[in-house]
Amino acid sequence: MKNFITISAPSGSGKTTLCKAIQKMKPEIKWSISYTTRTKRNIEKDGVDYHFISLSKFKNLMRKDYFIEWESVHGFYYGTAKKTLDDAVENCRILLMELDVKGSMKIMKLFPDKTFSIFIMPPSLEHLRKRLENRGTDSKDRIEIRLKRFTKEIGFKDKFDHVIVNKNLKKAEIELIDILDKKIKGVTDGIKNYTIS
Repeated sequence: MKNFITISAPSGSGKTTLCKAIQKMKPEIKWSISYTTRTKRNIEKDGVDYHFISLSKFKNLMRKDYFIEWESVHGFYYGTAKKTLDDAVENCRILLMELDVKGSMKIMKLFPDKTFSIFIMPPSLEHLRKRLENRGTDSKDRIEIRLKRFTKEIGFKDKFDHVIVNKNLKKAEIELIDILDKKIKGVTDGIKNYTIS
């Protein structure tokens, strides 16, 4: 059984929006709430979108080996709790994880038979730049930092099970849900469990 769906993309490619679409349309898939040291955006809720914690608390959890994977991305730390994955396996649940590329690579390496990975791509670098500027959550300097990482992240796309080019958000959403519909099979045995083939 594949318990983990990982979704990765360069920043600004629409992965968070697409993950929210999955949560809305596929409530049977559990959302993995990552930990981060970055500042909460106005549209985000602590404990729903992320666990927003201080750098000192994050590093303390690192020392305690609390995270199955963690990464420093654009100057902030992100991590996934080991317990979140252990609970999904123990309870035969599917877990949706929004991760940076290295995070997905780590999960695929640790759980090669339990992971289905998806990479979201923007149609072009210029398209990505416009999205980041229109989003209005980053300074020009931070946008440049994100764009520099773009080429490196794109180099990993062929290592993923499926790649979606997000030129049109609605079409990308339909494609993503269609992929999951084909992969997820319901099995009824008194309660409804879900497995990914």
